[in-house]
Amino acid sequence: MGSAAVQMVCVTLGVLGMIGVIVACAVPLWKVTSFTGNNIVTAQSSQEGLWTSCVVQSTGQQQCKNYESLLELPSELQAGRALTIISCMLSCLSLLVLFCGADFTTCVENEDVKPKISLVAAVGLLLAGLLVLIPVSWTAHIVVQNFNNPLVPANLKRELGACIYVGWGAGVLLLLAGGLLCCFSRLKSGGSGGTAKYYSNSAPTAPSKNYV
Repeated sequence: MGSAAVQMVCVTLGVLGMIGVIVACAVPLWKVTSFTGNNIVTAQSSQEGLWTSCVVQSTGQQQCKNYESLLELPSELQAGRALTIISCMLSCLSLLVLFCGADFTTCVENEDVKPKISLVAAVGLLLAGLLVLIPVSWTAHIVVQNFNNPLVPANLKRELGACIYVGWGAGVLLLLAGGLLCCFSRLKSGGSGGTAKYYSNSAPTAPSKNYV
């Protein structure tokens, strides 16, 4: 069926988006060292994420250290932690709800309730996509702003890490899954398979008699 196929596509996009959010949240590649200007020392490079900061030597050795104090972190990192975790939980919950209300499952047998459940899952996926795009875009804006700031020393300038692009891709996938599912659920709930019946408020008239 076409409805089941669309829902399966949305589930696939949602799972890929959720995996991308988890990767962006866990991997410390939000900010990386920028080798520009006078910063030509390539013996080591730094990598910063939401939870740890790492130093990678040219020999391949890597040393990571957790951030000591939460209150000393920049506001974009504090918001990034909260929003990405909420996005992970919301996307996972929305996918579970979608499985319950999908046409290719029998968790819910009432066909009239399934479009409403799918619509709830669609809204959850849309919110999850927005929640992950906010901290990723915020961090990218700060990195670009500091990179173009002449007052920032060259050794303190950073570039966009791989997790920024992964977060953007995950957000787009979640928004696409939620948008498709939202439009599909609205069309399904708005249409009616049967014919419309019209009733008149006037009193019934007696059948006419033909007299010969």
